[in-house]
Amino acid sequence: MVLDLMLIALAIALYPLPMMAFILVVSSPRGVLKGLAFILAWLANLVAVIAIVLALTGGEPPSPRSPPGVAALAAKLAIGVSLVVYGMHRYRLRKARAGAVRDTTAKPSRMGVGSPWAAAGLAVLIQPWGMVAAGATTVVQADTSHATTFIALFGFCLVASSGLLAAELYMVFAPEAAQARLLSLRTWMEGHKDEAIVFVCLLLGLWLTAQSIYQLTA
Repeated sequence: MVLDLMLIALAIALYPLPMMAFILVVSSPRGVLKGLAFILAWLANLVAVIAIVLALTGGEPPSPRSPPGVAALAAKLAIGVSLVVYGMHRYRLRKARAGAVRDTTAKPSRMGVGSPWAAAGLAVLIQPWGMVAAGATTVVQADTSHATTFIALFGFCLVASSGLLAAELYMVFAPEAAQARLLSLRTWMEGHKDEAIVFVCLLLGLWLTAQSIYQLTA
């Protein structure tokens, strides 16, 4: 379970779209406050998903051959296949646009997020819910009778939010330098987001698919 959680958390952290949106949020007026609201809503989503799963399982992992265990593996398999299909779809789109000339010199405009509440709502909308759902199917195997389980769950939330936390802290301690560098990073990400999405979705999707098939047939 721990390896799966860390891989899913890393995939969430590397998925480029939330970071791109977050950079525009923290670079806007009162960006630090809006960024904090974004992160709190982001973490609240992760904690809520974990809490719901643990409430349903009672903190005890079901037997792999029991109906709940099989259902969790089937859901993980479906998510893995969906990620692979989506990754291939983005790959085909990228190839179709390969001949187009990209403009990577224009600076992004600031995002029109008028309040911290709007920033929090954006965090809910832009969270990669497919990957979060994959995390939920893994949390089904969590055994809360062991302290290491809570460490693993905390690590999942921390790793999945690591990029956002780093950007927020950078804005707190060096706002002028952070804004310029983060906007520059976002411009670079804009030109490479398709490659990143394809890589993350295919890698995680293939891992979840292969592991689920193995566990269902073993």
